[in-house]
Amino acid sequence: MEFVFWNLGFEVSYLRAMLWRYLLYAFLIYLAYRFIFHFVIPIYKTTKQVKKQFREMHSRMEDHMNQQQSNQQTATPQPENKKQQPGDYIDFEEVK
Repeated sequence: MEFVFWNLGFEVSYLRAMLWRYLLYAFLIYLAYRFIFHFVIPIYKTTKQVKKQFREMHSRMEDHMNQQQSNQQTATPQPENKKQQPGDYIDFEEVK
């Protein structure tokens, strides 16, 4: 009879240990789940969105700069090279 009780006690302690092991694994899986879905994925999505916005802003700035450069080129004709004739009068202000 003693052997049966001892064997039963061994099984109970073994089952208790297995139960604690599974509870620990379940808790670790829960922590991993929370970490991934509440920290890693939101940071990944936010980073992706910010990069997309920076690219859009950069392309808009380039388009705007190109548009300004094309407007400046069409608005200001290139000056003709006029040579001053020797008898022309040049305005100036006297500096005191």
